[in-house]
Amino acid sequence: MSPVLTFKLILLSLVAIIGLELVARRLRLPPAAALLVGGAAMAFVPGLPRVELDPELVLIVFLPPLLMDGAYFTVWDDFRRNLKGILLLAIGAVVFTTLVVGCVVHWIAPGLPWGACFALGAIVSPPDAIAAKAVLERVALPRRVMVLLEGESLLNDAVGLVLYRFAVAAALTGAFSFPHAMGSFTVLSLGGVVVGAIIGYAVVKLLRFLEDTYLVIVATALAAWICYAVGEALNVSGVMATVTYGMMLGWHQHDIVSAAVRIRGTAFWQVVVFLFESLVFILIGLSLRDVIGRIGGAGEALAAFVPAVAAILGAVVLSRFLWIFGVDGLEATWRRLARRDTRRPDWRAATVKSWAGMRGVVTLAVALALPASMPGRDLILVASFAVIVFTVLVQGATIGPLIELLKLDTTEARDARYLTEPQAWARLEAVQFAAVSTLAYDAGGRLAHPRLLEQYGYRARMSREHEDEAELPPEARQSHYDIVLAAVAAGRKELLRLHRGGHLHDELLVELEHDLDLQEVSALHGRGA
Repeated sequence: MSPVLTFKLILLSLVAIIGLELVARRLRLPPAAALLVGGAAMAFVPGLPRVELDPELVLIVFLPPLLMDGAYFTVWDDFRRNLKGILLLAIGAVVFTTLVVGCVVHWIAPGLPWGACFALGAIVSPPDAIAAKAVLERVALPRRVMVLLEGESLLNDAVGLVLYRFAVAAALTGAFSFPHAMGSFTVLSLGGVVVGAIIGYAVVKLLRFLEDTYLVIVATALAAWICYAVGEALNVSGVMATVTYGMMLGWHQHDIVSAAVRIRGTAFWQVVVFLFESLVFILIGLSLRDVIGRIGGAGEALAAFVPAVAAILGAVVLSRFLWIFGVDGLEATWRRLARRDTRRPDWRAATVKSWAGMRGVVTLAVALALPASMPGRDLILVASFAVIVFTVLVQGATIGPLIELLKLDTTEARDARYLTEPQAWARLEAVQFAAVSTLAYDAGGRLAHPRLLEQYGYRARMSREHEDEAELPPEARQSHYDIVLAAVAAGRKELLRLHRGGHLHDELLVELEHDLDLQEVSALHGRGA
């Protein structure tokens, strides 16, 4: 396909995204499901070229910004407190699913080497960060369940990709060493974290010297791709590098990034993430024609692979249920034996976690990247695509009704360590008032800004006083807004002090900071800065 034709196809896909999003909202379907079906329908439109995805290109284009977006907004305290549960899902569930699927594949296709069986298991085992985010952001879940699923989606791709490498190598060479695999897994993961931390540190230092809003936004965005590319070039986990960088930037952005950058950068990322997520599912649908072409046609695929694919789908879904219910049950038993907690496992939450296992672009890209000499390649391709379609269309479309049916309790008990919103505002407004009280009087002790807190009324009075002049006296506006900015700065300092001292939850920090950002941008605009 020529570059011009590729660009035209992308434009057509963007137009289709608008229509499919409207259809999904009208029918109350997950947009991911509508986009995948729409892409599949587009694949068979007469005259449209056959789409052949370059797996490495798909991963490096789409994965870094979408991983960084999730990592950037990670709530640190929730992530740390639930790290054990996240790792049990991101590592334990992925490894367990890989083993179960591998055994099932070997049972239905005994002629395949174990390496090829486990390669298929590794490909379909990690739920996809992009698919999970696209579905979960539109449903209401208990906070801990959401933290576990979002944390899992950030880390499990790295685990699945490492397992895939070893399984493919074992299938092609016939050799496998468990100690070597564990050592390599540790090096790949920790190496990715180190790469992400180094690049994150460099970006944090750089941003302190960049003053232009657009340069800051571009620099932070480019660093996501750089992290992934450098990690992969150094043969460590590009996924872990990108996630580490995103979490570092999310932590430091409160004191190194200006209000204007945060507001404009958030708007920029919302558009980018929406377009990239949507294009991913369109591309998955478009790739259906290519997958069918690789295996010789739809008829051959149905006749040869339906029983095997059905067994693999069952293994994928059932293994996640077995792992999550088994782990939750063991944890509850341990707590009762230790006399720390007598509560029974929450089977409703476990059901939702088990059903929320959507696969997406990583599964497809890795399957398409299989070497041509890989044993059982056709079965792996068909099964991988079937798992994506089933999990997105069936699980993604039904998880919302499932949550409503189970009536999960989404109310969370307030953590006494954190301030409530009214308490936090009381602290901020107290230090802002103190700053204004100090600066509102002129050198002679006269109150110069009696209506500072009624900013719009003050601006209206100034406009009436000077309506016959060509322009407002700059010194009249500047002194007013200087005090507003000083009050905002005082509030921001107190906000970060409360957060760094462990008295303010990350989500409330973001909410209050957004209000201060709006005040600062408005004051800068009024001042003429």
